[in-house]
Amino acid sequence: MNLRKQREELEKRIFSPFARRSSESKGRQKPEKECSIRTLFQRDRDRIIHSKAFRRLKHKTQVFISPEGDHYRTRLTHTLEVAQIARTIARALRLNEDLTEAIALGHDLGHTPFGHAGERALNKIFPGGFRHNEQSLRVVEALEEGRGLNLTWEVREGILKHTGLEELSTLEGQIVKIADRIAYINHDIDDAVRAGVLVVKELPQEAIKDLGYSSSPRIDKMVRDLIENSMDKKEINMSPQMDRYLSSLREFMFDNVYVGSAAKKEDRKIEGMFRQLYDYFLKNPRDLQAYSRYLHGEDSLERNVCDYIAGMTDRYFIALYQKLFIPNPWHLEL
Repeated sequence: MNLRKQREELEKRIFSPFARRSSESKGRQKPEKECSIRTLFQRDRDRIIHSKAFRRLKHKTQVFISPEGDHYRTRLTHTLEVAQIARTIARALRLNEDLTEAIALGHDLGHTPFGHAGERALNKIFPGGFRHNEQSLRVVEALEEGRGLNLTWEVREGILKHTGLEELSTLEGQIVKIADRIAYINHDIDDAVRAGVLVVKELPQEAIKDLGYSSSPRIDKMVRDLIENSMDKKEINMSPQMDRYLSSLREFMFDNVYVGSAAKKEDRKIEGMFRQLYDYFLKNPRDLQAYSRYLHGEDSLERNVCDYIAGMTDRYFIALYQKLFIPNPWHLEL
């Protein structure tokens, strides 16, 4: 009994005509024997979940660096929220939930320590610039386990294009792109309120009065709007009004939280620390080999250093920085 083939036949019967069926995938980077139980996209999802890069997300900043509290989001909890929202939308539209979930779970694997502050720092330092979506693709294509995860073309495209202006060829990828924005805007508002950085009444009132004063009703209305406006269509879109609400909340967060707020005052220290660590390994490449298990010989030293730093968790970065640059106290032995 081949359960994978049964699942592929079921997809042909129940999925929307606009869904990307597992049997229609453009395939993997390298051909390999198919599983008798799981479809291609199910295997992609499982490979991402079991990867070291995925586990490291639990100790990477979402917005607030080292917050004193257990309930602030991390990059991992953000990823799980995106996956939940995206799967809800995909199921309602009869699209491929497994493909959607795989893209959602892998979309931020390349994020740096300290969130977007770290991304901005590496973008200034590394020749050619640094973008977390491109690094996420690099993680699954080359860095994880020293050879990549050999994912399907559809998942890799969704990871690369989950941010930016490039169009996605699958509706599943389009869902993740919007679900990412729905998730981070709403949960970042929650965390900012919890941190005392803002109060709800300061948010754009037209949007808040219509959507709700807490994240749950806001997310619910955004998801319902997206489903209603995308049903039986060849692209995923919100209504113009809902898109305007989401954009106004996003602009507000950039103006009042993401840049220049009291909770972000530590961000200015990040660039200097990144530059010191980056320059250290350029001058001491043998130390890089000692710390990093997987190095790509065909890549430049700068590329290897960038990969190493981007893969660090917040706490690993701080511990390594202290080891390399902060002198240990000297004790007189009596």
